[in-house]
Amino acid sequence: MKVLLAEDSRSNQMLILAYVEDVGHEVITVDNGQQAVDAFIQEQPDLVILDVTMPVKDGIQAALEIRRLTLNDDNWVPIIFLSGMSSADDIARGINAGGDDYLIKPVDAVVLGAKLLAMQRIAKMRQQLHKANRRLKMMSVRDGLTGLANRAHFDEVLQKEMYRAMRTETPLSLIIADIDYFKPYNDNYGHQAGDNCLKIVSEVMMNTIKRPGDLTARYGGEEFAFVLPETRIENAAGLAEAVRKAVDGLAIEHAHSSVATNVTLSCGIASIEPHKDQDCDVLIHDLIETADINLYKAKKQGRNKVAMTQVSFSN
Repeated sequence: MKVLLAEDSRSNQMLILAYVEDVGHEVITVDNGQQAVDAFIQEQPDLVILDVTMPVKDGIQAALEIRRLTLNDDNWVPIIFLSGMSSADDIARGINAGGDDYLIKPVDAVVLGAKLLAMQRIAKMRQQLHKANRRLKMMSVRDGLTGLANRAHFDEVLQKEMYRAMRTETPLSLIIADIDYFKPYNDNYGHQAGDNCLKIVSEVMMNTIKRPGDLTARYGGEEFAFVLPETRIENAAGLAEAVRKAVDGLAIEHAHSSVATNVTLSCGIASIEPHKDQDCDVLIHDLIETADINLYKAKKQGRNKVAMTQVSFSN
């Protein structure tokens, strides 16, 4: 475990350093609160020990800054305060500032060792809990079969991106894609084959639409959706065509399709350039509706095609 020790008294610093190193931990030492904050950012310690009274910036101020840096549980670390006083007010100030425990000087080696062990256990449990929470969050936003974003996450991201597009007055595009004649595929090849087809198609989609900020989602059944921030309609068309060709290139056998002998994809595109004073919910409705209409057009034109239009405003 890497321990950051902030103590302005050289004799106390050397004593605690020896105690901590004796039980097998690495120690970084600093002399004041500002150095502690700087070292915390640079060294990323597993535990922080702060003297309450230090020059430049005291331990309470340093703890408050460190806690602001660790609002995300990814980088949370325990903090132990050191003090020559044992008043209830002193202890309360430290805990309220984000401290997790207290040591009274002069520090006893056995007590320090026990507290280090306890803090190590707490840190480990918090890390395990955070990993479990991250897994649960990932499961809550991912489609169980394909690993793509699920419909709920799609709705959330589309709303967020529409608000952002309104605020910045930048374009936002949406592609809705559908596997052609997927029901006959399922009926004739079986649901297991259908699931495998969805997985393979999803993987090629993720490998094709992979710009930072873009979202690929399973929209429902054999339908997929792509949210493309800051993307004009001509660029969205290029991405849709790339996805369509990639799926066609998989050459997944589909003897019951009226389009080709393999699995194909139809895409409908809508693009919008909103303004700050417009209604977000109305814009989202219009964007989805336009993409759906264009998907229908692509199918009417013979499938395995891309159709698109810009969302227009009545005023």
